[in-house]
Amino acid sequence: MAKLKIDGNEIEVPDHFTLLQACEEAGAEVPRFCFHERLSVAGNCRMCLVEVKGGPPKPQASCAMGVRDIRGGPNGELPEVFTNTPMVKKAREGVMEFLLINHPLDCPICDQGGECDLQDQAMAFGIDSSRYQEDKRAVEDKYIGPLVKTVMNRCIHCTRCVRFTTEVAGISELGLIGRGEDAEITTYLEQAMTSELQGNVVDLCPVGALTSKPFAFTARPWELNKTESIDVMDALGSAIRVDTRGREVMRVLPRVNDQINEEWISDKSRFIWDGLKTQRLDRPYVRKDGRLQAATWGEAFGAIKAAVSATSGDKVGAIAGDLASVEEMYALSELVKSLGSENLDCRQDGTALDPSLGRASYVFNPTIEGIEQADALLIIGANPRFEAAVLNARIRKRWRRGNFPIGVIGEAGELRYDYEYLGAGPDTLKDLVDGNHAFAKVLTDAKKPMILIGQGALSRTDGAGVLASAAKLAGTVGAVVEGWNGFAVLHTAASRVGGLDLGFVPGAKGVNAADMLASMDVLFLLGADELDFAAKKAKLTVYIGSHGDNGAHNADVILPAAAYTEKSGTWVNTEGRVQMGNRAGFAPGDAREDWAIIRALSDVLGKKLPFDSLGELRGKLYAAFPHFAALDEIAESDSAKIAAVAKKAGKMNKSGFASPVKDFYLTNPIARASAVMAECSALARNNFKVAAE
Repeated sequence: MAKLKIDGNEIEVPDHFTLLQACEEAGAEVPRFCFHERLSVAGNCRMCLVEVKGGPPKPQASCAMGVRDIRGGPNGELPEVFTNTPMVKKAREGVMEFLLINHPLDCPICDQGGECDLQDQAMAFGIDSSRYQEDKRAVEDKYIGPLVKTVMNRCIHCTRCVRFTTEVAGISELGLIGRGEDAEITTYLEQAMTSELQGNVVDLCPVGALTSKPFAFTARPWELNKTESIDVMDALGSAIRVDTRGREVMRVLPRVNDQINEEWISDKSRFIWDGLKTQRLDRPYVRKDGRLQAATWGEAFGAIKAAVSATSGDKVGAIAGDLASVEEMYALSELVKSLGSENLDCRQDGTALDPSLGRASYVFNPTIEGIEQADALLIIGANPRFEAAVLNARIRKRWRRGNFPIGVIGEAGELRYDYEYLGAGPDTLKDLVDGNHAFAKVLTDAKKPMILIGQGALSRTDGAGVLASAAKLAGTVGAVVEGWNGFAVLHTAASRVGGLDLGFVPGAKGVNAADMLASMDVLFLLGADELDFAAKKAKLTVYIGSHGDNGAHNADVILPAAAYTEKSGTWVNTEGRVQMGNRAGFAPGDAREDWAIIRALSDVLGKKLPFDSLGELRGKLYAAFPHFAALDEIAESDSAKIAAVAKKAGKMNKSGFASPVKDFYLTNPIARASAVMAECSALARNNFKVAAE
């Protein structure tokens, strides 16, 4: 720790702090443009100038000077820093005057207006006039892709975007070329950016040089209602803010959550919002004479009642999709059980995970934040870059610190960090378990090894054998010990852990999702669109969902439901953290919240569920599963269950592991309805072809 005085107040801070951090700790406000807590120090905007007593007779950049770099007085007096002296005030005014020499007077038409650091700091620390009369320089706008709009006249060369793409995203796509007044930020060859995290440069840019292209000229920030919620585009549960105007979602922004997403979100999470407006189901439909026709709720419920009445309970089944919340899965499971059926499944991809094996066997036990404690990593059958882009950035963050060997079994792709490619499939995994591979020693020598297993390894016919082998390896190399559980299952579906926690899986006499498609008389699809509908033989398929996607196209009755921004719901992320999303708007037309549809249907079927409101539903849910009431907490898992799974070793076939995410931008119904995601997908495919050639 280091002691110093800031504006006369004595303060003690860690000795690795910069003066800027120390000033903030003392409650002093220090302006900055280039400094960012999660990026390296550049020290090139000079806005954070302070006066150091006993130091050089000039202002010092507080972001680039550490508390260890300043000295106290000759008689043992503490070092002193001043943030509000006349020297500091004049220096900041001068820096602001320099920054505004070439800055255009774009504020009335700039998308950053109202949220602009330059506006705010010019008001607080600048002066009311400029002494410069020369012409402003002009810089040509750059094309850097369909997501980020550039107006490079406004750029103040803070290089935040350059440092983010290089350090966090892991690909040097932006850089500064030229010198003096010819300096400019560019992608060199004016190619589109390829990172799945590129949208974060919009938040980082302190001026209007980089803004959201889909959001351009659509709304001002003060017109929007802001709702804090949870992202469901992957299984991380990133903290987001949904901005709406009336019933319409206008944009999605990240919120700071150091335990999960820090302050980043993936491009799919950020730019998905136009998909919420298109391909929406806003009225019930019933298939008549081979065609879906608009119907009333009564007609739709009547068709379902007739089909349920004509069959037995064991011929009724339900499959939950990837975006379903815990509340609606609970309501549907209670309804299906009341009809005498055990045919439930939330694993539409056929993954081998099962709640009977214990919670530790299907969650990301070390936690996302715990990645930074690990000192070796083995990735089995996963591509974190596409399956969980923000988690991949966390792995890269740990890798950049050094002494973090990474091995990969599966596809050899570009992960944005160096790794050792061990092999393609189960044979390599078996060699590691038997200790016949050099990387086994790397894991054994590590104090906190981590084994990350993805759905590409688990959703195969031999998934149970792969899971058992991975669990055995975890025990062999010491990944599961007192104080550390490095067995990490990476999910791709936001609903999966919640469904497994609920026991939304086949009972003793139940059948799985694939068999339900072929054998049920009445099949409920709760937003389930990622199934092989070519095998569907069900007599009546009921689709409860928000978008006209695969499930709706193959349904006989469609019940229009709310999207994730239009309902209050609980989701459990890949690490087992219970989170609640809030309603930002209302569903279009006759669409209703999923739990309300299921409750109304239960009445018609004569199996009335015992709740009339969301509060009552949650009361029943919490009584049956108390851990769902502990929001933002991770229920403790029994690590011993992983050893039990290891004993269930089964056969594995010879084929290599492959990630289930083939197209990062088109993984769910909302994404497939988005024109922005379609453009990104086409661009990514073209880039892949060019790279392959």
